[in-house]
Amino acid sequence: MTGGLPIDLILFAMVAAFLVLRLRSVLGRRTGYERPPEAAPGTPAAAPREADVIPMPAAAAAPRGVPDPRSPVGQALMRIRGADPAFDPGAFLGGAEGAFRMIVAAFAAGDRDTLRNLLSDDAYTGFEGAIAQREAAGESQRTELRSIQDMAIEGAELRGTIADITVRIVSDQVNLTIARDGSISAGAEAVTEITDLWTFQRDVAASDPTWKLVGTRPA
Repeated sequence: MTGGLPIDLILFAMVAAFLVLRLRSVLGRRTGYERPPEAAPGTPAAAPREADVIPMPAAAAAPRGVPDPRSPVGQALMRIRGADPAFDPGAFLGGAEGAFRMIVAAFAAGDRDTLRNLLSDDAYTGFEGAIAQREAAGESQRTELRSIQDMAIEGAELRGTIADITVRIVSDQVNLTIARDGSISAGAEAVTEITDLWTFQRDVAASDPTWKLVGTRPA
C-alpha cells in the first residue's frame, strides 16, 4: 500500500470513531466532567452540513503506556512479537494515535468507504447504522478532537495466529449533533474528556498487515 512507512503505522493508517453522542454505547462514555467552552468559539452551528471535523493540532505525542514485559499483558505482547517479528508495541501505539484520529473523522463525515476498510464486519455494521440513523433524521455531526491525553495497551492475546490488542484512549473532544434546522440537537460547546477501550485484531500469519477495529467499550 504505502511502501516506505513502518508496518505498524501502515496497518493503523488502515484502521485509524466514533465518540459521538449517538454512538456512546458502542464507542465509549464521558468520564464525568466537562470543561468550560474555550474562549475562541468553534464553527457556529447555524447551518447543518455533512460534517464539520476539526482535527487535533500538531502537538507532542500523547503519553504511551507499554506494559512491563514481565506482566501478563507484556508476556502476551512478546508472544505476538514472536509470531510477527515486525511487531513493536511502541510503534503500534504511535499508529493507534493516528488511527484514532482517522476513525473519528470518518465517522463524523459519514465516510462509509473508509470505515469499511478500517473495521471488522461487525464493527462496521454498528458504525454504519448510526450514520444511517443520523442521515435519516437530517442531522450532521461536528466533532472537534482537542487532544489525546493518553494511549496505553491494556490487554493482549494470541489465539493460534489471531492477535488481539486492546488500547485505552483518553481524549478531549467537543461533539455536537446538528439538527435539520441548524439547531444543536445533542452535545454542547464544551470540552469533554472521554475514555474508551478499542480492540484491534490481526491474523499474524497473513500477508495483510492490517489490524482492524473489532470492538469498543467504555473504560
